[in-house]
Amino acid sequence: MNADLHCHSDVSDGTLSPEELALRAHQNGVDIWSLTDHDVIGGQARAQTAAHELGMRYIPGVEISVTWLGQTLHIVGLGFDPLHPILVSGLQTIRLGRNQRGQEIAEQLLQAGIPGAFAGARKHAVNPDLLSRTHFARYLVEQKICRSTDEVFKNFLVEGKPGYVDHVWATLAQSVEWILGAGGVAVIAHPGRYRLSDLQKNELYRQFKEAGGHGIEVITGSHTPKQYDEYAKVAKAFGFYASRGSDFHDPQESHIDLGKLPLLPSSLQPIWSLLH
Repeated sequence: MNADLHCHSDVSDGTLSPEELALRAHQNGVDIWSLTDHDVIGGQARAQTAAHELGMRYIPGVEISVTWLGQTLHIVGLGFDPLHPILVSGLQTIRLGRNQRGQEIAEQLLQAGIPGAFAGARKHAVNPDLLSRTHFARYLVEQKICRSTDEVFKNFLVEGKPGYVDHVWATLAQSVEWILGAGGVAVIAHPGRYRLSDLQKNELYRQFKEAGGHGIEVITGSHTPKQYDEYAKVAKAFGFYASRGSDFHDPQESHIDLGKLPLLPSSLQPIWSLLH
């Protein structure tokens, strides 16, 4: 089954509209699709309508920013009611901090000799409530300070570099509570990206499971083939359902296109088997 349950539209930090993403997913052979914008569900109705018009199965999705052990992690919610007040209000509390963080990022970049970053980043944000580091990265590329967003995230906007601003997001328990409260299932996004020791990762999985979490992304755009095997083993060890998603943002920036990942190993239980 070609399921892509992780991607972003211009409602958050992607560059394509929900409708354009739906068409791209369909053209790439996706059977089951989910739009998982960061901390916002404003694109869900458009995505679902477009998917159904193209004959794809659609699963509502969101990617929630979480602070755990001082790091930012992401939890994907799938199959929830997009209008449920628990989830809607929870996500709103997260978004309130983004504008202030953007001002602080811009101030740091100004001190590093890069003026105009706040206004420049906002030009790249279709949704002004969802100003993200990616929008600042695109501004730095536009100004020819870096050649690509990958280069930006090696030299700016990350811990120890100009433009990094620490921020406290939702707790792990809150994110899972909001998703479950809205009738959905919770998935740890791209676990291979987190700078955690093996002991810390095991503790993350334990706490997530204890909170009611259901799954883990095994096949993702930011995992290597070796990590596909690693997180397949984690899924089996902790009894997690497995998810698959490209984390697609943009045709030029993203490492892999919608629907172009390897399929999940047949030995794993797919997360979409929980969703009807």
